[in-house]
Amino acid sequence: MVWLAKRKTEDDFFEITPEICSLTQECVSHDKIDPALYTKYNVKRGLRDLNGEGVLCGLSEISEVKAKKIVDGKPVPIPGELYYRGISINDLTRGFLEEDRFGFEETVYLLLFGELPTKEQLQIFKALMNKYRTLPTNFVRDIIMKAPSADMMNTLARSVLTLYAYDENVQDTSLENILRQCIELIALFPQLAVYGYQAYAHNADPSQPFFIHTPRPDLSTAENILYMLRIDNQYSHLEARILDLALVLHAEHGGGNNSTFTTHVVASSGTDTYSVIAAALSSLKGPKHGGANIKVVQMFHDMKEHIKDWSDEEEISAYLLRLLRGEAFDRKGLIYGMGHAVYSISDPRALIFRSFVKRLSEEKGMQKEYGLYAMVERLAPQVIAKERRTYKGVSANIDFYSGFVYHMLGLPVELFTPVFAMARIAGWSAHLIEEHINMGKIIRPAYKTVMPHRTYVPMDERD
Repeated sequence: MVWLAKRKTEDDFFEITPEICSLTQECVSHDKIDPALYTKYNVKRGLRDLNGEGVLCGLSEISEVKAKKIVDGKPVPIPGELYYRGISINDLTRGFLEEDRFGFEETVYLLLFGELPTKEQLQIFKALMNKYRTLPTNFVRDIIMKAPSADMMNTLARSVLTLYAYDENVQDTSLENILRQCIELIALFPQLAVYGYQAYAHNADPSQPFFIHTPRPDLSTAENILYMLRIDNQYSHLEARILDLALVLHAEHGGGNNSTFTTHVVASSGTDTYSVIAAALSSLKGPKHGGANIKVVQMFHDMKEHIKDWSDEEEISAYLLRLLRGEAFDRKGLIYGMGHAVYSISDPRALIFRSFVKRLSEEKGMQKEYGLYAMVERLAPQVIAKERRTYKGVSANIDFYSGFVYHMLGLPVELFTPVFAMARIAGWSAHLIEEHINMGKIIRPAYKTVMPHRTYVPMDERD
Protein backbone atom coordinates (compact mmCIF):
# COMPACT_ATOMS: atom_id res chain seq x y z
CA MET A 1 0.00 0.00 0.00
CA VAL A 2 2.92 2.37 0.75
CA TRP A 3 4.35 1.64 -2.71
CA LEU A 4 1.03 2.35 -4.37
CA ALA A 5 0.64 5.63 -2.52
CA LYS A 6 4.13 6.66 -3.58
CA ARG A 7 3.66 5.62 -7.19
CA LYS A 8 0.46 7.64 -7.53
CA THR A 9 2.42 10.83 -6.97
CA GLU A 10 4.84 10.12 -9.81
CA ASP A 11 4.28 11.58 -13.27
CA ASP A 12 4.51 8.26 -15.09
CA PHE A 13 1.98 6.34 -13.01
CA PHE A 14 -0.80 6.71 -15.61
CA GLU A 15 1.52 6.61 -18.63
CA ILE A 16 0.69 4.25 -21.50
CA THR A 17 4.04 2.49 -21.87
CA PRO A 18 5.44 0.64 -24.92
CA GLU A 19 4.77 -2.60 -23.04
CA ILE A 20 1.09 -1.72 -22.72
CA CYS A 21 0.94 -0.85 -26.44
CA SER A 22 2.48 -4.20 -27.33
CA LEU A 23 0.06 -6.10 -25.10
CA THR A 24 -2.82 -4.16 -26.62
CA GLN A 25 -1.93 -5.58 -30.01
CA GLU A 26 -2.09 -9.06 -28.47
CA CYS A 27 -5.63 -8.30 -27.33
CA VAL A 28 -6.63 -7.20 -30.82
CA SER A 29 -5.08 -10.22 -32.54
CA HIS A 30 -6.77 -12.73 -30.22
CA ASP A 31 -10.11 -11.00 -29.44
CA LYS A 32 -11.15 -9.68 -32.85
CA ILE A 33 -14.15 -11.71 -34.04
CA ASP A 34 -15.01 -12.04 -37.72
CA PRO A 35 -18.32 -10.13 -38.25
CA ALA A 36 -19.45 -12.85 -40.68
CA LEU A 37 -19.68 -15.29 -37.77
CA TYR A 38 -22.57 -13.32 -36.28
CA THR A 39 -24.58 -14.03 -39.42
CA LYS A 40 -23.38 -17.63 -39.65
CA TYR A 41 -24.56 -18.48 -36.14
CA ASN A 42 -27.59 -16.14 -36.24
CA VAL A 43 -26.33 -14.14 -33.26
CA LYS A 44 -28.33 -10.99 -32.56
CA ARG A 45 -25.47 -8.55 -32.09
CA GLY A 46 -26.38 -5.93 -29.50
CA LEU A 47 -29.49 -8.07 -28.85
CA ARG A 48 -31.01 -6.60 -32.04
CA ASP A 49 -31.86 -8.35 -35.30
CA LEU A 50 -30.98 -7.20 -38.81
CA ASN A 51 -34.12 -5.04 -38.93
CA GLY A 52 -33.17 -3.27 -35.73
CA GLU A 53 -35.78 -5.04 -33.61
CA GLY A 54 -34.79 -5.79 -30.03
CA VAL A 55 -34.66 -9.40 -28.88
CA LEU A 56 -37.57 -10.04 -26.52
CA CYS A 57 -36.07 -11.00 -23.17
CA GLY A 58 -38.53 -9.79 -20.55
CA LEU A 59 -42.00 -8.56 -19.64
CA SER A 60 -42.83 -5.21 -18.03
CA GLU A 61 -45.82 -3.06 -17.07
CA ILE A 62 -43.83 0.12 -16.54
CA SER A 63 -43.56 1.74 -19.97
CA GLU A 64 -43.96 1.10 -23.68
CA VAL A 65 -42.12 2.48 -26.69
CA LYS A 66 -43.94 2.14 -30.02
CA ALA A 67 -42.67 2.99 -33.49
CA LYS A 68 -44.56 0.49 -35.69
CA LYS A 69 -47.96 -1.07 -36.22
CA ILE A 70 -48.91 -4.25 -38.07
CA VAL A 71 -50.82 -3.72 -41.33
CA ASP A 72 -51.76 -6.79 -43.38
CA GLY A 73 -49.25 -8.81 -41.38
CA LYS A 74 -46.36 -6.44 -42.02
CA PRO A 75 -44.77 -3.84 -39.71
CA VAL A 76 -45.36 -0.25 -40.82
CA PRO A 77 -43.51 2.72 -39.24
CA ILE A 78 -45.65 5.20 -37.31
CA PRO A 79 -44.87 8.42 -35.44
CA GLY A 80 -43.24 7.40 -32.18
CA GLU A 81 -45.38 6.80 -29.10
CA LEU A 82 -44.31 6.54 -25.47
CA TYR A 83 -46.46 5.37 -22.57
CA TYR A 84 -45.77 5.53 -18.84
CA ARG A 85 -47.83 2.83 -17.08
CA GLY A 86 -50.16 2.80 -20.10
CA ILE A 87 -50.65 6.59 -20.18
CA SER A 88 -49.47 8.47 -23.27
CA ILE A 89 -46.55 10.80 -22.59
CA ASN A 90 -48.45 13.41 -24.62
CA ASP A 91 -51.48 13.19 -22.32
CA LEU A 92 -49.33 13.08 -19.19
CA THR A 93 -47.34 16.21 -20.06
CA ARG A 94 -50.39 18.04 -21.39
CA GLY A 95 -52.14 17.40 -18.07
CA PHE A 96 -49.67 19.20 -15.83
CA LEU A 97 -48.60 21.79 -18.42
CA GLU A 98 -52.15 23.04 -18.98
CA GLU A 99 -52.65 23.28 -15.21
CA ASP A 100 -49.29 25.08 -14.87
CA ARG A 101 -47.97 22.48 -12.42
CA PHE A 102 -44.58 20.82 -12.09
CA GLY A 103 -44.91 17.22 -13.24
CA PHE A 104 -41.79 15.30 -12.25
CA GLU A 105 -42.92 14.29 -8.75
CA GLU A 106 -46.24 12.89 -9.92
CA THR A 107 -44.43 11.13 -12.78
CA VAL A 108 -42.15 9.44 -10.23
CA TYR A 109 -45.25 8.39 -8.27
CA LEU A 110 -46.87 7.01 -11.42
CA LEU A 111 -43.77 5.01 -12.40
CA LEU A 112 -43.23 3.59 -8.91
CA PHE A 113 -46.80 2.77 -7.96
CA GLY A 114 -48.61 2.34 -11.27
CA GLU A 115 -51.33 4.98 -10.80
CA LEU A 116 -51.56 8.75 -11.01
CA PRO A 117 -51.67 10.21 -7.48
CA THR A 118 -54.56 12.11 -6.00
CA LYS A 119 -53.83 15.57 -4.57
CA GLU A 120 -53.52 14.06 -1.09
CA GLN A 121 -51.30 11.18 -2.24
CA LEU A 122 -49.03 13.56 -4.15
CA GLN A 123 -48.75 15.86 -1.13
CA ILE A 124 -47.76 12.93 1.10
CA PHE A 125 -45.24 11.68 -1.48
CA LYS A 126 -43.64 15.12 -1.87
CA ALA A 127 -43.29 15.33 1.91
CA LEU A 128 -41.61 11.92 1.90
CA MET A 129 -39.13 13.03 -0.78
CA ASN A 130 -38.38 16.20 1.20
CA LYS A 131 -37.71 14.07 4.27
CA TYR A 132 -35.01 12.20 2.37
CA ARG A 133 -33.34 15.33 0.91
CA THR A 134 -30.80 15.25 3.72
CA LEU A 135 -27.33 13.81 3.31
CA PRO A 136 -25.60 12.06 6.21
CA THR A 137 -23.63 14.29 8.59
CA ASN A 138 -20.32 15.43 7.07
CA PHE A 139 -21.00 13.49 3.83
CA VAL A 140 -20.27 16.57 1.70
CA ARG A 141 -17.01 17.26 3.54
CA ASP A 142 -15.75 13.69 3.84
CA ILE A 143 -16.93 12.21 0.53
CA ILE A 144 -17.85 14.83 -2.06
CA MET A 145 -15.18 17.44 -1.32
CA LYS A 146 -12.35 14.90 -1.15
CA ALA A 147 -10.86 13.74 -4.47
CA PRO A 148 -13.39 15.64 -6.65
CA SER A 149 -13.76 14.19 -10.12
CA ALA A 150 -14.10 16.03 -13.42
CA ASP A 151 -16.76 13.49 -14.36
CA MET A 152 -19.93 14.00 -12.33
CA MET A 153 -21.23 10.57 -13.31
CA ASN A 154 -18.19 9.13 -11.56
CA THR A 155 -18.98 11.34 -8.57
CA LEU A 156 -22.60 10.16 -8.56
CA ALA A 157 -21.68 6.47 -8.75
CA ARG A 158 -19.05 6.82 -6.04
CA SER A 159 -21.49 8.70 -3.79
CA VAL A 160 -24.20 6.09 -4.28
CA LEU A 161 -21.84 3.24 -3.40
CA THR A 162 -20.60 5.18 -0.36
CA LEU A 163 -24.18 5.71 0.88
CA TYR A 164 -24.27 1.92 1.28
CA ALA A 165 -21.91 2.31 4.25
CA TYR A 166 -24.23 4.86 5.89
CA ASP A 167 -27.36 2.67 5.59
CA GLU A 168 -27.99 0.84 8.87
CA ASN A 169 -30.52 -1.47 7.19
CA VAL A 170 -28.50 -2.20 4.07
CA GLN A 171 -28.79 -5.99 4.47
CA ASP A 172 -32.58 -5.81 4.50
CA THR A 173 -33.73 -6.80 1.00
CA SER A 174 -37.43 -6.59 1.75
CA LEU A 175 -39.57 -4.74 -0.77
CA GLU A 176 -40.35 -2.06 1.81
CA ASN A 177 -36.67 -1.32 2.37
CA ILE A 178 -35.83 -1.35 -1.33
CA LEU A 179 -38.63 1.16 -1.93
CA ARG A 180 -37.32 3.35 0.90
CA GLN A 181 -33.81 3.26 -0.57
CA CYS A 182 -35.08 4.10 -4.06
CA ILE A 183 -37.11 7.11 -2.91
CA GLU A 184 -34.15 8.33 -0.88
CA LEU A 185 -31.80 8.10 -3.88
CA ILE A 186 -34.32 9.81 -6.18
CA ALA A 187 -34.52 12.66 -3.66
CA LEU A 188 -30.74 12.90 -3.16
CA PHE A 189 -29.49 12.70 -6.76
CA PRO A 190 -29.75 16.47 -7.46
CA GLN A 191 -27.69 17.30 -4.36
CA LEU A 192 -25.06 14.66 -5.05
CA ALA A 193 -24.55 15.92 -8.59
CA VAL A 194 -24.72 19.68 -7.93
CA TYR A 195 -22.52 19.53 -4.81
CA GLY A 196 -20.09 17.29 -6.69
CA TYR A 197 -19.83 19.87 -9.45
CA GLN A 198 -19.33 22.74 -7.00
CA ALA A 199 -16.46 20.83 -5.35
CA TYR A 200 -14.87 20.04 -8.72
CA ALA A 201 -15.21 23.58 -10.09
CA HIS A 202 -13.64 25.12 -6.97
CA ASN A 203 -10.84 22.54 -6.94
CA ALA A 204 -10.07 23.19 -10.62
CA ASP A 205 -10.14 26.96 -10.11
CA PRO A 206 -9.82 28.09 -6.47
CA SER A 207 -10.83 31.61 -7.51
CA GLN A 208 -14.32 30.26 -8.19
CA PRO A 209 -16.59 30.59 -5.14
CA PHE A 210 -17.50 27.35 -3.39
CA PHE A 211 -21.04 27.38 -2.07
CA ILE A 212 -23.57 24.81 -0.89
CA HIS A 213 -27.27 25.66 -0.97
CA THR A 214 -29.62 23.41 1.00
CA PRO A 215 -32.72 22.42 -1.02
CA ARG A 216 -36.00 24.05 0.00
CA PRO A 217 -39.00 21.85 0.86
CA ASP A 218 -41.42 24.22 -0.87
CA LEU A 219 -39.70 23.86 -4.25
CA SER A 220 -40.05 21.19 -6.92
CA THR A 221 -37.12 19.00 -7.95
CA ALA A 222 -36.48 21.14 -11.03
CA GLU A 223 -36.64 24.37 -9.02
CA ASN A 224 -34.27 22.99 -6.40
CA ILE A 225 -31.71 22.02 -9.05
CA LEU A 226 -31.56 25.62 -10.30
CA TYR A 227 -31.79 27.01 -6.76
CA MET A 228 -28.81 24.93 -5.58
CA LEU A 229 -26.73 25.49 -8.71
CA ARG A 230 -26.92 29.29 -8.91
CA ILE A 231 -25.08 31.41 -6.40
CA ASP A 232 -27.97 33.93 -6.24
CA ASN A 233 -30.64 31.15 -6.20
CA GLN A 234 -32.54 32.98 -8.96
CA TYR A 235 -34.36 31.40 -11.92
CA SER A 236 -37.33 32.22 -14.14
CA HIS A 237 -40.60 30.32 -14.16
CA LEU A 238 -40.00 29.21 -17.77
CA GLU A 239 -36.52 27.92 -16.89
CA ALA A 240 -37.89 25.76 -14.09
CA ARG A 241 -40.82 24.54 -16.19
CA ILE A 242 -38.67 23.42 -19.11
CA LEU A 243 -36.18 21.67 -16.79
CA ASP A 244 -39.12 19.92 -15.10
CA LEU A 245 -40.40 18.84 -18.52
CA ALA A 246 -36.93 17.51 -19.39
CA LEU A 247 -36.94 15.42 -16.20
CA VAL A 248 -40.35 13.97 -17.07
CA LEU A 249 -39.36 13.14 -20.64
CA HIS A 250 -36.14 11.44 -19.50
CA ALA A 251 -37.64 9.60 -16.54
CA GLU A 252 -38.29 6.30 -18.31
CA HIS A 253 -37.95 4.72 -21.74
CA GLY A 254 -38.73 1.02 -21.66
CA GLY A 255 -36.85 -1.93 -20.22
CA GLY A 256 -34.63 -2.41 -23.24
CA ASN A 257 -32.49 0.72 -23.06
CA ASN A 258 -28.95 -0.04 -21.94
CA SER A 259 -29.02 1.35 -18.40
CA THR A 260 -32.47 -0.05 -17.57
CA PHE A 261 -31.52 -3.46 -18.93
CA THR A 262 -28.41 -3.19 -16.75
CA THR A 263 -30.73 -2.51 -13.82
CA HIS A 264 -32.63 -5.75 -14.51
CA VAL A 265 -29.46 -7.79 -15.03
CA VAL A 266 -27.75 -6.63 -11.85
CA ALA A 267 -30.93 -6.75 -9.76
CA SER A 268 -31.57 -10.33 -10.89
CA SER A 269 -28.45 -11.38 -8.99
CA GLY A 270 -30.13 -10.37 -5.73
CA THR A 271 -27.60 -7.66 -4.89
CA ASP A 272 -28.36 -4.45 -2.98
CA THR A 273 -30.07 -1.31 -4.28
CA TYR A 274 -26.92 0.84 -4.19
CA SER A 275 -24.98 -1.61 -6.38
CA VAL A 276 -27.84 -1.79 -8.89
CA ILE A 277 -28.14 1.99 -9.23
CA ALA A 278 -24.35 2.45 -9.44
CA ALA A 279 -24.25 -0.08 -12.28
CA ALA A 280 -27.06 1.76 -14.10
CA LEU A 281 -25.15 5.03 -13.69
CA SER A 282 -22.04 3.44 -15.18
CA SER A 283 -24.08 2.42 -18.21
CA LEU A 284 -25.72 5.82 -18.65
CA LYS A 285 -22.32 7.49 -18.49
CA GLY A 286 -21.40 6.10 -21.93
CA PRO A 287 -21.43 8.51 -24.91
CA LYS A 288 -23.68 6.10 -26.83
CA HIS A 289 -26.32 6.43 -24.11
CA GLY A 290 -26.66 9.32 -21.66
CA GLY A 291 -23.62 11.23 -22.88
CA ALA A 292 -25.10 11.78 -26.34
CA ASN A 293 -26.45 15.27 -25.59
CA ILE A 294 -22.92 16.47 -24.82
CA LYS A 295 -21.83 15.26 -28.25
CA VAL A 296 -24.68 17.22 -29.85
CA VAL A 297 -23.59 20.46 -28.18
CA GLN A 298 -19.94 19.86 -29.11
CA MET A 299 -20.95 19.08 -32.70
CA PHE A 300 -22.94 22.32 -32.97
CA HIS A 301 -20.04 24.29 -31.50
CA ASP A 302 -17.81 22.92 -34.26
CA MET A 303 -20.54 23.55 -36.82
CA LYS A 304 -20.88 27.22 -35.84
CA GLU A 305 -17.12 27.66 -36.22
CA HIS A 306 -17.08 26.21 -39.74
CA ILE A 307 -20.32 27.57 -41.21
CA LYS A 308 -20.33 31.23 -42.16
CA ASP A 309 -24.05 31.66 -42.88
CA TRP A 310 -26.30 29.79 -40.41
CA SER A 311 -29.27 30.26 -42.75
CA ASP A 312 -27.59 28.83 -45.85
CA GLU A 313 -29.13 25.41 -46.52
CA GLU A 314 -26.46 24.40 -49.00
CA GLU A 315 -23.59 25.27 -46.64
CA ILE A 316 -25.26 23.43 -43.74
CA SER A 317 -26.02 20.39 -45.89
CA ALA A 318 -22.41 20.29 -47.07
CA TYR A 319 -21.19 20.28 -43.46
CA LEU A 320 -23.64 17.50 -42.55
CA LEU A 321 -22.35 15.48 -45.48
CA ARG A 322 -18.79 15.94 -44.23
CA LEU A 323 -19.95 14.70 -40.82
CA LEU A 324 -21.38 11.53 -42.37
CA ARG A 325 -18.19 10.93 -44.35
CA GLY A 326 -16.04 11.29 -41.25
CA GLU A 327 -14.47 14.51 -42.48
CA ALA A 328 -15.70 16.90 -39.78
CA PHE A 329 -15.98 17.27 -35.99
CA ASP A 330 -14.83 14.00 -34.31
CA ARG A 331 -14.65 12.10 -37.64
CA LYS A 332 -16.90 9.31 -36.35
CA GLY A 333 -19.28 9.54 -39.31
CA LEU A 334 -22.25 10.49 -37.12
CA ILE A 335 -24.73 13.35 -36.93
CA TYR A 336 -25.35 13.32 -33.19
CA GLY A 337 -28.93 13.67 -32.00
CA MET A 338 -30.32 12.24 -35.25
CA GLY A 339 -31.76 8.74 -35.29
CA HIS A 340 -32.87 6.34 -32.60
CA ALA A 341 -32.71 2.59 -32.02
CA VAL A 342 -36.52 2.34 -32.06
CA TYR A 343 -38.11 5.53 -33.42
CA SER A 344 -37.98 6.27 -37.14
CA ILE A 345 -40.61 8.84 -38.13
CA SER A 346 -40.41 10.85 -34.89
CA ASP A 347 -39.40 10.76 -31.23
CA PRO A 348 -42.45 11.95 -29.24
CA ARG A 349 -40.21 13.40 -26.53
CA ALA A 350 -38.40 15.62 -29.04
CA LEU A 351 -41.71 16.85 -30.47
CA ILE A 352 -43.01 17.80 -27.01
CA PHE A 353 -39.74 19.48 -26.11
CA ARG A 354 -39.32 21.48 -29.31
CA SER A 355 -41.92 24.21 -28.72
CA PHE A 356 -40.55 24.93 -25.25
CA VAL A 357 -37.01 25.08 -26.63
CA LYS A 358 -38.11 27.84 -29.00
CA ARG A 359 -39.74 29.79 -26.16
CA LEU A 360 -36.63 29.51 -24.01
CA SER A 361 -34.41 30.64 -26.90
CA GLU A 362 -36.58 33.76 -27.21
CA GLU A 363 -36.25 34.47 -23.47
CA LYS A 364 -32.47 34.01 -23.70
CA GLY A 365 -32.03 35.94 -26.96
CA MET A 366 -30.72 32.84 -28.73
CA GLN A 367 -33.21 32.63 -31.60
CA LYS A 368 -30.38 32.46 -34.14
CA GLU A 369 -28.97 29.31 -32.47
CA TYR A 370 -32.44 27.79 -32.33
CA GLY A 371 -32.86 28.51 -36.04
CA LEU A 372 -29.67 26.57 -36.76
CA TYR A 373 -30.90 23.60 -34.71
CA ALA A 374 -34.26 23.64 -36.51
CA MET A 375 -32.48 23.81 -39.88
CA VAL A 376 -30.27 20.83 -39.05
CA GLU A 377 -33.28 18.87 -37.77
CA ARG A 378 -34.97 19.38 -41.14
CA LEU A 379 -31.94 18.84 -43.40
CA ALA A 380 -30.14 15.98 -41.66
CA PRO A 381 -32.68 13.25 -42.55
CA GLN A 382 -32.48 14.30 -46.21
CA VAL A 383 -28.67 14.19 -46.23
CA ILE A 384 -28.60 10.82 -44.45
CA ALA A 385 -31.18 9.34 -46.85
CA LYS A 386 -29.09 10.38 -49.87
CA GLU A 387 -25.76 9.26 -48.44
CA ARG A 388 -26.72 6.00 -46.76
CA ARG A 389 -29.13 3.13 -47.21
CA THR A 390 -30.97 2.66 -43.92
CA TYR A 391 -33.60 0.12 -42.92
CA LYS A 392 -35.73 2.82 -41.31
CA GLY A 393 -36.24 6.56 -41.28
CA VAL A 394 -34.21 9.00 -39.25
CA SER A 395 -35.52 11.80 -37.04
CA ALA A 396 -34.29 14.01 -34.21
CA ASN A 397 -34.24 12.34 -30.81
CA ILE A 398 -34.57 13.90 -27.34
CA ASP A 399 -30.79 14.39 -27.08
CA PHE A 400 -30.84 16.69 -30.11
CA TYR A 401 -32.46 19.49 -28.12
CA SER A 402 -31.74 18.63 -24.47
CA GLY A 403 -28.10 19.70 -24.54
CA PHE A 404 -29.09 23.02 -26.15
CA VAL A 405 -31.67 23.53 -23.41
CA TYR A 406 -29.16 22.82 -20.65
CA HIS A 407 -26.73 25.23 -22.33
CA MET A 408 -29.40 27.97 -22.37
CA LEU A 409 -30.15 27.24 -18.70
CA GLY A 410 -26.50 27.87 -17.91
CA LEU A 411 -25.88 24.34 -16.73
CA PRO A 412 -22.21 23.39 -16.97
CA VAL A 413 -21.59 20.63 -19.52
CA GLU A 414 -20.37 18.40 -16.67
CA LEU A 415 -23.97 18.22 -15.41
CA PHE A 416 -25.67 17.38 -18.72
CA THR A 417 -25.60 13.61 -18.24
CA PRO A 418 -26.22 13.80 -14.45
CA VAL A 419 -29.48 15.69 -15.17
CA PHE A 420 -30.43 12.69 -17.32
CA ALA A 421 -29.58 10.47 -14.33
CA MET A 422 -31.63 12.63 -11.94
CA ALA A 423 -34.63 11.82 -14.13
CA ARG A 424 -33.92 8.24 -15.18
CA ILE A 425 -33.38 6.99 -11.61
CA ALA A 426 -37.18 7.10 -11.37
CA GLY A 427 -37.44 4.52 -14.15
CA TRP A 428 -34.52 2.47 -12.82
CA SER A 429 -36.19 2.32 -9.41
CA ALA A 430 -39.48 1.17 -10.93
CA HIS A 431 -37.71 -1.59 -12.86
CA LEU A 432 -35.66 -2.61 -9.83
CA ILE A 433 -38.86 -3.03 -7.82
CA GLU A 434 -40.51 -4.91 -10.70
CA GLU A 435 -37.53 -7.26 -10.97
CA HIS A 436 -37.57 -7.85 -7.21
CA ILE A 437 -41.30 -8.65 -7.15
CA ASN A 438 -41.02 -11.02 -10.10
CA MET A 439 -37.61 -12.39 -9.12
CA GLY A 440 -36.88 -15.55 -11.07
CA LYS A 441 -33.65 -16.91 -12.40
CA ILE A 442 -30.57 -14.75 -12.65
CA ILE A 443 -30.33 -13.16 -16.11
CA ARG A 444 -27.66 -15.14 -17.92
CA PRO A 445 -27.71 -15.01 -21.74
CA ALA A 446 -25.53 -17.32 -23.80
CA TYR A 447 -22.39 -16.55 -25.80
CA LYS A 448 -21.15 -18.97 -28.41
CA THR A 449 -17.40 -19.61 -28.30
CA VAL A 450 -15.79 -19.53 -31.75
CA MET A 451 -12.23 -20.20 -30.56
CA PRO A 452 -11.07 -23.72 -31.52
CA HIS A 453 -9.61 -25.99 -28.84
CA ARG A 454 -5.81 -26.05 -28.70
CA THR A 455 -3.09 -28.12 -27.09
CA TYR A 456 -1.30 -26.81 -24.01
CA VAL A 457 2.37 -25.99 -24.78
CA PRO A 458 4.96 -26.39 -21.99
CA MET A 459 6.90 -23.25 -21.07
CA ASP A 460 10.22 -24.35 -22.63
CA GLU A 461 8.57 -25.15 -25.96
CA ARG A 462 6.83 -21.80 -26.50
CA ASP A 463 8.17 -19.38 -29.12
